[in-house]
Amino acid sequence: MKKLALSLALITFLALPLAGCNTMEGLGKDTSAAGHALEDSAQKTKSY
Repeated sequence: MKKLALSLALITFLALPLAGCNTMEGLGKDTSAAGHALEDSAQKTKSY
């Protein structure tokens, strides 16, 4: 039972972001936004 609940939670977690981008263009925009957020975070935590 625990394994089933974990599997359902994982599937839901992975499916939600994909539901937001219905096209390849949307996927590209989402990926680009994630990359920019990662760059910004890295710049803020850089110590030199």
